[in-house]
Amino acid sequence: MRTSLLALVLSALGLPAVADVPQAVTDHALPGFAAFATATAALDAAAQADCAAQAVQPAYQAAFDAWLGVSHLTPGPLEDQGLTLAIAFWPDPKGLGQKALKTLVATGDPAALTPDAFAQQSVAVRGLFTLERLLYTEPQDAFHCTLTRAVAADLAAMAALADAGWRDGFADELLTAGEPGNARYLSPAEARQALFTALMTGLEFTFDSRLGRPLGTFDRPRPERAEAIASGRSLRNVTLSLTALRGLAVALVPDSPSTQAAFDRALALAAGLDDPVFAGVADPAGRLQVEILQQAVDAIRVAALAEVGGTLGVDAGFNAADGD
Repeated sequence: MRTSLLALVLSALGLPAVADVPQAVTDHALPGFAAFATATAALDAAAQADCAAQAVQPAYQAAFDAWLGVSHLTPGPLEDQGLTLAIAFWPDPKGLGQKALKTLVATGDPAALTPDAFAQQSVAVRGLFTLERLLYTEPQDAFHCTLTRAVAADLAAMAALADAGWRDGFADELLTAGEPGNARYLSPAEARQALFTALMTGLEFTFDSRLGRPLGTFDRPRPERAEAIASGRSLRNVTLSLTALRGLAVALVPDSPSTQAAFDRALALAAGLDDPVFAGVADPAGRLQVEILQQAVDAIRVAALAEVGGTLGVDAGFNAADGD
């Protein structure tokens, strides 16, 4: 009701429609975290039923897909509970995840894999990227089977925690920004800024890490640095992240034609790129295609800063990387 009344008032005044925080929460964030919790619960169930890699891989892929729908929404439970890195420890330039996994396997201690004990492990050995190693590159033996089940159960627990945190507290903090008793967001503008920050930071992460890391430099391309190579997800992660970020932008400002057109161009370029793990960056022609995609992501940032940020009242000089 609040959103509908706002839309009517803006229409009467001849101003752009701003769905703003309520629609971003109810139509984007809450369904996204519910889907992530459901997907990781299914992943856990699959691992407990049959820990063989081929049996778990489809549920793993679905859970990673669901994570891309919410990975940009770091304000709130993901940040408060320190869940972001525990769910997805990447980039990992020092190879800490692989080292931590080797240490854990070398000890072979099943007591370290109980739910309470595993939740205390380093973030480098938890989450989607450790599970990727277990399902796509590590040997299949009894301890690895137990470890696969431990990581899957831990992921499901973290997703449930994030989902509950949004449903049972953080969503209301965003929706009641500026009202008495809300100590986190002292004005509606602060809540809008938090979500706009999530949008811009998500775009920066795709530009800098998902695309920038494998591109490296012209003289030294680094295709081995692409995200989720073992599971073949590098390009898919870019596509799903951009799709989710487009959803957030539209939820915040439905009347944002330049931003939506920029997203659509980048998504079309990604759809036409036959390079699932960015191996082509080592070849000049293949590199050019990824560079064009990266430039298209930068164009989204420019459009969103002016159009979405401007409509929401976020200062044009605001740097999303600085946080709230």
